[in-house]
Amino acid sequence: MSADEQGAAVPARRRVVLTGISSRAWEHPADRGALTALRELRGFDDVVKAFFGMWNERGFRLSYLASSIRVDHRQYPQVYGLYAEAAQALDLPELPDLFVRYSPTLGGRAIGIDRPFIVLDSGSVPQLDDDELRTLLGHEIGHLRSGHAVYKTILMILTRWAANLSWLPVGAIALRAIIAAMLEWWRKAELSADRAGLLANQDQGAALRLLMKLAGGGDLSQIDTAAFLEQAADYDGGGDLRDSFHKLRMTAWSSHPVPVARAADLRHWVDNGDYARILAGDYPRREGDGETSVSEEIKAAAESYREAFGRSQDPLVGLLRRLGDGASDVGEWAGGGAARARSWVNSAADAAGRAARGRNERHDDNA
Repeated sequence: MSADEQGAAVPARRRVVLTGISSRAWEHPADRGALTALRELRGFDDVVKAFFGMWNERGFRLSYLASSIRVDHRQYPQVYGLYAEAAQALDLPELPDLFVRYSPTLGGRAIGIDRPFIVLDSGSVPQLDDDELRTLLGHEIGHLRSGHAVYKTILMILTRWAANLSWLPVGAIALRAIIAAMLEWWRKAELSADRAGLLANQDQGAALRLLMKLAGGGDLSQIDTAAFLEQAADYDGGGDLRDSFHKLRMTAWSSHPVPVARAADLRHWVDNGDYARILAGDYPRREGDGETSVSEEIKAAAESYREAFGRSQDPLVGLLRRLGDGASDVGEWAGGGAARARSWVNSAADAAGRAARGRNERHDDNA
């Protein structure tokens, strides 16, 4: 091979543009069921406004504008190019603002409602290659497209309330139960965003490498993908009942599934054929979003939990299966979480409406 041939640029890999794709294509069934229920709530806008009256989106944007780097064709131009490519694959018509903030960690976050934006940790830029970084940016675009930033902010506010009401046992217990349910929801939302990241970059190896780097840092020279997936299997099924309870303790109050569990779920999604079907053009379109059925999505969420329960090798899950039809019971209970969330937010909507009317009446009296 000549020197010219060795130095020739490798042609860019073409990615499929998923024209008109709905976020329902990548949303985990448990995530999608809850989102569908909340999107159809009457008065949910009142709840959001009530929550966000205590959370200034403009203040957050100004904070990042003042202390971070806004990415465009002049600042972090390579990152901007990868961001545009990820958005194009997911058919995002307009690029939200992207900021890089100083942090040695790997990761990012999606923030906002009216003008949502994405913040990327600066450690991600040198530690991720182009395909891994494109995957991470697609992950955050997935959060924005699904509207997860709204619910994550509500979760932050509820957590703050729980801390402030810790002296009041009844109020704290009720809020903790709601927070626990929302954290379970958010963990499924992270699985949804992992799928969006894969669809944005369309490289399974890069998606797994990103999760490996989140687990062990940016250097993969001594890391093996097959061994990492074996580690995921050991986490799922290894040990005894004591390990099962330790896993429950580790994850119950966490917003993210552990990296090995995320890798296993992403691989299962690919192996099921869903990823290939989407790339072949078989996916829900945005124009059909208004036709979704809450009851059907909640049933799909329950079925998803039953299926995961049925294939799990966890010792505690195995014991429950031997004791009876635990998969059916757990699936129905967990899948019904969307309906419970809907009921709770409906009550919150009424309360928010009453509070808003009360403030208006007091304003009129003082006028």
